[in-house]
Amino acid sequence: MTQMFRRSAATSCLILALLAAPAAAAAEDFSPAERALFVTNQLASLKPPATLNYSYRKSGSLEAGFDDSVSIALRAQTDGSCCAATAKFLSGERRLSLPDVESAQGNPVILAFLERDIREMQRLTKGQANYFRKRIRMAVYQGAALRPVTLSYRGRNVAGQEIDISPYLDDPLRPRFEKLANKQYLFTLSDAVPGGVYAIRSRIAGETADAAPLLVEELRIEGATPATPPRQP
Repeated sequence: MTQMFRRSAATSCLILALLAAPAAAAAEDFSPAERALFVTNQLASLKPPATLNYSYRKSGSLEAGFDDSVSIALRAQTDGSCCAATAKFLSGERRLSLPDVESAQGNPVILAFLERDIREMQRLTKGQANYFRKRIRMAVYQGAALRPVTLSYRGRNVAGQEIDISPYLDDPLRPRFEKLANKQYLFTLSDAVPGGVYAIRSRIAGETADAAPLLVEELRIEGATPATPPRQP
């Protein structure tokens, strides 16, 4: 496994800071999904200062849902390059405390979403956060496939790609949290949207085929301020 992911399992405070470090491993050490999610410089086309804005919705039958927002404020580094990043992930009592990233390349919103998700899995199952991190990183490394998709953004169709993983289906500890074991994560990426992340969703299906989902959490791009021209294909 890559140096990036070994470190990301160490502490929750480091999980975002890892985005600042250049990939030290050879390209062949990363799976295609790892490169798309964690190694690609998704902020390369942005000119700071800028803020990436996302909507966030939680729904499902397991517990009360809500609508909220997420923002990633980007500012120039001391040498003028992009970007140092500050995440505001949800609001009020739900706000997730995250460290600033002083030299971000990948979009911090990906690991921020996963960090919240991992803490929620820990809350719901009483399991260990590092265990859930391990299952997610192994799923991205071993079993994740990329597929092309067409997305709608700002009134036009743009090219993107999707990556989905189900980290717990073959989990040896699955009986401890069987109700949540079918959890699926869907990452939707596009170079045509600012910050490269179109949406991220986690979903736990209901107990029967016709039942409503137990839990759905979805983050979706709203845009950037100041407005950032999309990348050209």
